[in-house]
Amino acid sequence: MTTQPDTRTVELATPDGPMACYEARPEGEPRGGVIVIQEAFGVNDHIQDVTRRFATEGYHAVAPHLFHRAGGGTAPYGDFAKVIPLYEGLTDDGILMDVDAARDHLHAAALVDDQIGIVGFCFGGRVTFLVALEHALGAAAGFYGGGIVTPRFPQFPALIDRAAELETPWLGLFGDRDESIPVEDVETLRAALANAPVPTEIVRYPDAEHGFHCDLRDSYNPDAAKDAWARTLAWFDDHLAG
Repeated sequence: MTTQPDTRTVELATPDGPMACYEARPEGEPRGGVIVIQEAFGVNDHIQDVTRRFATEGYHAVAPHLFHRAGGGTAPYGDFAKVIPLYEGLTDDGILMDVDAARDHLHAAALVDDQIGIVGFCFGGRVTFLVALEHALGAAAGFYGGGIVTPRFPQFPALIDRAAELETPWLGLFGDRDESIPVEDVETLRAALANAPVPTEIVRYPDAEHGFHCDLRDSYNPDAAKDAWARTLAWFDDHLAG
């Protein structure tokens, strides 16, 4: 029988004030750490479930609430009128501060950077790329991360021109039927990553839409989700220090 992970929400300090962080810890010594980055909808039931799934795989997993500057909370899937206010005050510098707070929390649990992976979904997919540019973690994986090639918000610029600066091995997982991320952008990113100094991989799923990994969304694609999850675990197995 699989043991359920130990879960709690902790408060972490950031330069912009306290931040909630959902945490799931495995039984026994963790094999590494994982920072789980939310979708545009916040640290909701799906993100908490993903965090627990990593703990079930033996990782000490944390999901920082990046919307703390706007008061925190979540928005329902598809209701972007409630999404936009959650981004108030959030910039790339703020994202990096929040990820650093999550890293520090894992460091306090005796994990070092090359034992830590980062995974993100939707908005969080771009965050994994940003973090991989700024930190030498063990591994990073981004699910349908928009805004890397074509920017979406003024405060979140495109990152593709910095592909040759990557410090963390990065895996990108995309659906060809994603209306918000054109296949052309994915292939432009693949070409740019040829100059990266660390291992990278791009995987495309022909029948998958945006959000294909989330079983709470209409776009859920179980075949793509199963394959992408297995690839992410394998990526972490290959690149995180034991």
